[in-house]
Amino acid sequence: MSKPVIITCAPTGGIHTPTMSEYLPVTPNEIAEASIEAVEAGASIVHLHARNPEDGRPDARPETFMQFLPRIKQSTGAVMNISTGGGLGMTREERLRAAVHASPEMASMNMGSMNFGIFPMKDKYSDWKHEWEPEFLDMTRDFIFRNTFADIEYAMKELGEGHGTKFEFECYDVGHLYNLAWVIDQGWVKPPFFVQMVFGILGGIGAELDNLMHMHRIAERLFGDDYEWSVLAAGRHQMPFATQAALLGGNLRVGLEDSLYIGPGQKAKSSAEQVRKISSIVENLGLGVATPDEARKRLGLKGGDKVAF
Repeated sequence: MSKPVIITCAPTGGIHTPTMSEYLPVTPNEIAEASIEAVEAGASIVHLHARNPEDGRPDARPETFMQFLPRIKQSTGAVMNISTGGGLGMTREERLRAAVHASPEMASMNMGSMNFGIFPMKDKYSDWKHEWEPEFLDMTRDFIFRNTFADIEYAMKELGEGHGTKFEFECYDVGHLYNLAWVIDQGWVKPPFFVQMVFGILGGIGAELDNLMHMHRIAERLFGDDYEWSVLAAGRHQMPFATQAALLGGNLRVGLEDSLYIGPGQKAKSSAEQVRKISSIVENLGLGVATPDEARKRLGLKGGDKVAF
């Protein structure tokens, strides 16, 4: 029998800016409400970033995260996954501060340095809510998202060994899968591994179904029975790739971090709307949707009673 599909929801992220959608959660209250609604809609994992409540820019301060983490925990049984990607341009230490403070069950880990180009989005807008937005997007023309082997080792030992946190290994290209295989060979992390394959970011692997199939084949060869895999795709590719992942026996991620839309030309009013749509698709395919506790068991997580919030 097919395993129930683990749905991760990423409600805000650090890529889209407030001008792009009036529905993008910005304040701690908005992020908490968006996360709770997404879990009620079927998500078992919530992938969390924080934003400065004044202007919506990415915010890595632990005190900002702590304004919504306890509320989500009290209102849901979800697994909370804290980003270590932070905001583009943050230092390694800044990116880890919130996760180290909160000691979560899961944290994200990007598996390689890469060009991360979100500057094309700047050309779609002329009026901005905040001055920082166009500058933030434009700086990615000349930007490398740094995730060296030293950075990866630091995070895995600081969070993994230090806090018992497990990782959502974000792989934006085939080489990132091999980076993860090397890391595993070093003994820095133990199975089961949660591999999140990312498609459609400028600088990473393109959003083509052939690429999904190729990434899946490589991961199967490298990790065998020791891993769970999931797929996210940017923008209009979100739902087709999520559906294909479910059909192949994998898991999936949706949310306004990855796409601001629910359909062609139609903005999603919430991440929960996207979760409801993909949950319906999954169920109509004859597959189940995993509960948070099912996700915990399959991913070997330490449990929500062992976090620091």
